[in-house]
Amino acid sequence: MKAENSSINLRLFKKDDIDLKVKWINDEEINEFLHYDLPLCPDRTLNWFNKIMSNNSREDYIYEFITENGPVPIGLIGLLGIDNKNRKAEFYIVNGEKKYQGRGLAKVATKEFLKHTFLKHNLNKIYLYTEVDNLPAQKLFEKIGFQQEGLLKEDLIYMGRKVDRYYYAIYREDFFYG
Repeated sequence: MKAENSSINLRLFKKDDIDLKVKWINDEEINEFLHYDLPLCPDRTLNWFNKIMSNNSREDYIYEFITENGPVPIGLIGLLGIDNKNRKAEFYIVNGEKKYQGRGLAKVATKEFLKHTFLKHNLNKIYLYTEVDNLPAQKLFEKIGFQQEGLLKEDLIYMGRKVDRYYYAIYREDFFYG
């Protein structure tokens, strides 16, 4: 799906994208706030991919920057824990290509993705978690309209470190009419 008036395209994650995901997640700067068990390897990622193919509770996409030479994959974006009964899901985004960071492309991709998924799944709420130290992500999410709803103290233990995270949410009505 192409974002309106933009040079961003969103497409489903496919098997051919495994090497990109492995490259991006294994980059220490990109993985700083992601909490993956590293190193991520192609075999394990292929197993993950084969499992998600039949999992209706998640959707995984690649977002691409459209150039005159064609689309360039720049990140991962998706929903986890799609809960149709309660009409909510968890959002994630990963900026994989550093040279495309800071250009507002994640904001465009997120807005288009939220519009698409709110409608596709008839969701009422999309939420996310971000570490308290991840100020760039918080700034991005707040610009889009996510509201911080809580602090989860020592929510994770990652590599021996206790991690505090914020819980953010955006509601359908606020996204479309707020």
